[in-house]
Amino acid sequence: MASREIVLFHSALGLRPGVRDFAARLRQRGHTVHTPDLFDGEVFDDLAAGARKRDALGIPALIQRATAAVADLRADLVYAGFSMGSAAAAVLAGTRPGARGLVMMHGALLPRALGVEAWPATVPVQVHHAERDPSVDADSVRGLEQAVRAAGARCEAFVYPGRGHLFADPDLPDYDEASARTMLDRVAAFVASV
Repeated sequence: MASREIVLFHSALGLRPGVRDFAARLRQRGHTVHTPDLFDGEVFDDLAAGARKRDALGIPALIQRATAAVADLRADLVYAGFSMGSAAAAVLAGTRPGARGLVMMHGALLPRALGVEAWPATVPVQVHHAERDPSVDADSVRGLEQAVRAAGARCEAFVYPGRGHLFADPDLPDYDEASARTMLDRVAAFVASV
């Protein structure tokens, strides 16, 4: 198995124990994982409260924080993120030279919506979301797949049963153990393959 260096961005709930746990499980599989805190240590149990924090900081500031978090890291990173964090990961994977791959969990946006005019042909993408997650737009997922494939890169999209948004966090009501385990296995296999 190839060992990779991953940057894993948290959701609008902040750098919760569930994010740290996911990172630890990837480390157990031989990868180096960085978990930048874009929220200055604040964590939330409610998405509305987290969204207020996100909006108070503003998307440009969050992207600046994400960019600063990777400034001293090597170029050939795999970028990954949960929900809001998937947008930061996508911006970096789409614009920072040398990216090895992108993993978007519980969220998917079109590259142009993120300011990425042309997806790099060398950056494969993997997307994960629940089938009836009200926070994920199926058209955006299909559009992302089309844009990545049109650029010549591989794109995988996995859909899980249910409607839970952050189903990989064991401390949240949306937690689905089977889906979380399957997603972790798929992410680890993807990271090892890029």
